[in-house]
Amino acid sequence: MNILIIGPSWVGDMVMAQTLFQCLQQRHPGCAIDVLAPEWSRPILERMPEVRQTLSFPLGHGVLEIATRRKIGKGLSGQYDQAILLPNSLKSALVPFFAGIPKRTGWKGELRYGLLNDIRVLDKQLYPLMIERFMALAFEPGAELPKPYPRPSLQIDPASRDAALAKFGLGLDRPVLALCPGAEFGEAKRWPAEHYAKVAELKIREGWQVWLFGSKNDHPGGEELRLRLIPGLREECTNLAGRTSLAEAIDLLSCAGAVVANDSGLMHVAAALNRPLVAVYGSTSPEFTPPLAEHVEIVSLGLDCSPCFDRTCRFGHYNCLRELKPRPVVEALDRLLGVPVEVQ
Repeated sequence: MNILIIGPSWVGDMVMAQTLFQCLQQRHPGCAIDVLAPEWSRPILERMPEVRQTLSFPLGHGVLEIATRRKIGKGLSGQYDQAILLPNSLKSALVPFFAGIPKRTGWKGELRYGLLNDIRVLDKQLYPLMIERFMALAFEPGAELPKPYPRPSLQIDPASRDAALAKFGLGLDRPVLALCPGAEFGEAKRWPAEHYAKVAELKIREGWQVWLFGSKNDHPGGEELRLRLIPGLREECTNLAGRTSLAEAIDLLSCAGAVVANDSGLMHVAAALNRPLVAVYGSTSPEFTPPLAEHVEIVSLGLDCSPCFDRTCRFGHYNCLRELKPRPVVEALDRLLGVPVEVQ
């Protein structure tokens, strides 16, 4: 059985989509799963053994360009038995339709009647978690999902990891604390740099080194964090944000003895690498998209105004993050580090 997945547009969602791939392989052993997704997602999908190949989708998020979608669809004609769509947009349903894929499965979304012929109506009470909404598309409508749920698990190639360590002149002579202080969604997901710096200072004094991860947009925030450290400690903190490819970031994160991250794509990557992880939540909630791993501590204040799911604080104070001081994060780290976890 050949299955085409129309992939999501966010790093964290792509990581969580592996739960669907795992369910498909359980239900249809040996099925071939191809994922049509933005090129940036290739390093994630290449580290999922359930995926046969990644098909690069050339259009940016929100771009319609029906002619291009028709051309892509016609090029895939006759190759697949089923298409499963993870986005809920009308645009995402066009390629499978133009490809003439016999079974086109997805949740009811933007006017997709006719484009989908296996259309599902979402019961949010039955499937409150995002992974449940992904996994359910592998089964018949309304099915009870088999438990325990699978967890994302990214596979690392040691040679690729060693090449990344060499490229950035990094060593593993001391344990690594990885900090992921960014969040593409917005400021309301970002724990303040001064709080991250306090955690970094403490671990460096304990003999750790600190690596900062993120996108190009996160590099200035990483520098702000690093410059808050006094000389002598600052040299033990390496700002990799914006310097690595996503593939290199994944491989280097696999070296971490512990990770502290906002609710972000890199948080889900760290969980899928089974790194001891402290996840800091402010405006969002772990009730929908929690990190899916064994060695996880979630830290949140749970204020009355949160979760609001806004990109910026409607009150302007960001208290759900500013008032979340370093101590509970450090205590969570200490609890996690009391249980040894091997670096992959």
